[in-house]
Formats: sequence, C-alpha cells, structure tokens
Amino acid sequence: MGKREELTDEQWAVLEPLIPKVVPRADGRGRPPVHSDRAVMNGVLWVLRTGVAWADLPDRFPSGSTCFRRFSRWMHQGVLQAILEALARDLEDRGKIDLSECFIDGTFVVAKKGAAQWERPSGARVRSSWLLQTLRVLHSPRMRLLLLHMRLPLSRLPSLKPSRWDDPNDLSGIVPTTVIRSISALRLKALR
Repeated sequence: MGKREELTDEQWAVLEPLIPKVVPRADGRGRPPVHSDRAVMNGVLWVLRTGVAWADLPDRFPSGSTCFRRFSRWMHQGVLQAILEALARDLEDRGKIDLSECFIDGTFVVAKKGAAQWERPSGARVRSSWLLQTLRVLHSPRMRLLLLHMRLPLSRLPSLKPSRWDDPNDLSGIVPTTVIRSISALRLKALR
C-alpha cells in the first residue's frame, strides 16, 4: 500500500481517541468487528479522495460494504464532524489556519452525460439559483454570525467570535427576519 493511501502513526494517534469503541451486545448477537477502525478509516479516506463507488474499493482495504457501514455509523454518531472540528481547532491553535474568514467553492459546472466538455450555464439560471444565494451568505464577512446562530462548536473558536462591527441587518434579504432577530440577541450575549 502506498504511503499516501494510509494514515501515518502520528495522524492515527490524533484520530483514534475521537472514534468510539463498539460495545458488543450483551446477548452476544450481532456482527463482530473483523477490521480495525484504522483500516476502515483508510478505506473511507481513499473513497472520499478518489470519488469512486464503495463497491470499487481495492482489495487492500476492507470491503466496500464494511467501510460504508462504519462510515454511515460514524456520520450518524457525529464522529466525522468531531474529527473535522478537532483538526480545525488544532490547526488554529498552531497558527496554520484562520477561521475568521470562511469560503465555499462557488464553481458551477453542468455535467452532461456523454459530453466531452463542460457547458457554461446561462446567466439567468445561475442568478436565480440557490447557489447564488448560498454564495452571497458564505462569501460574506457575516459568516461567523450564521455559525453563531447555528450554535456549531466551531463558532466557539476565537477567530469566529462576532465583533462589534458585525451587523446582523446586513443579512437582510438573505436569511429570514426571525433569524436576524435571533442572531442579534446571540451577538449581544456573545459580546458581553
């Protein structure tokens, strides 16, 4: 297995404590875990990196169904979100990332079955799409206000704390008025 396809011992030491151990059922029934969490995580990361179907997972990893089943369980339990947040916190603590400004990739490519090249969408269709509305929010410096409203753990990071210059009214026309009122109350509470 190539080095880029496998978690290093150092990387696994960071991730392992975040993955809960499976407790066997008291009655002894159920499927016993055959593969280690590390082997499954390597398979999951390979699928996420390459974009192939679970069924096309190479034989050097656990089966696609095993990886998918554990991936689904980890998603449902919030394990993968906890991993992403822990990694973001670690990067921020080491000064390798600044989360005070967040962006989302706004690339819009229409995929046509059998087409040899991509087609640029019409301007009218893009302007009226949810994509533009999403980009207006996520490219906005008000992103931290929305994270505060959603009460995500990332919103507690120092670089995402709201400042006195953040005005929830700037989100008018992008989010509902009830959300703006909620953000205003949360912002005042956070600034105290």
